[in-house]
Amino acid sequence: MSIGTTKTTWALAGVITLAGLAGWYWMQQPGSITLRLHAVADGQPLRLSEYRYQNPGGKGEFRVRDFQFYLSNVRLVADDGVYEPAESYHLVRFDNETVSHEIVFDNVPSHDYHRVEFGLGVDPEANGSIRSVGDLDPNGRMAWNWEVGYKFILFEGSLRDAGTIIPLVYHIGFDENYIPLAFSTEAAVTPMSNTDIEFSVDVLRMFTSEATIDMRALSNVKFDRNDARLMARNLRGMIVLRESVR
Repeated sequence: MSIGTTKTTWALAGVITLAGLAGWYWMQQPGSITLRLHAVADGQPLRLSEYRYQNPGGKGEFRVRDFQFYLSNVRLVADDGVYEPAESYHLVRFDNETVSHEIVFDNVPSHDYHRVEFGLGVDPEANGSIRSVGDLDPNGRMAWNWEVGYKFILFEGSLRDAGTIIPLVYHIGFDENYIPLAFSTEAAVTPMSNTDIEFSVDVLRMFTSEATIDMRALSNVKFDRNDARLMARNLRGMIVLRESVR
């Protein structure tokens, strides 16, 4: 092999090595991961303010005027690391054209995440505090008062049956109603490609998961712990992992 050929070979090897290192470095950089939640009913996007959904446990049809909840303590779990954003308290709302909500995490360390964890509601420590962290606001609409804590989920609407309109008010939130949830993804989730993790939030599951609720018989849930406990069991099936989009 001539000296010129040797130099060319070494130069090419150097370029390949540098390219490999650059690719490796790029893959190790932090990125963004978005949790995107879609409100649905009957498998279709939720339609607000329309009498189009049947009372699951009785007669009549209902409409949803407002639907929101707290999602707390997000964790992304990998085999070699865990990402836990600070002050991770998020008020999920669907009062927009897409009937969806995004929670964006920037500067997520580069790992192959395979599990998403969060709580539906507010954990007892934060629920008993008047500190404003994340989206928690002790003076906001989602707070009972400083002594009771937060409404974990708020659902308001009305039931129409035989010409009668019945207001529907479901405000659920005691410490024991906090629900830890975990979801395993089929493929690894990496921040380098700005991954979106998609969830469906099925409003009807609030009334059908474990116990079927007759809205006419139980149209108002606020400070009754037994009623809140009944509905909290249903809430466990309300959020479902859809897919990851890269």
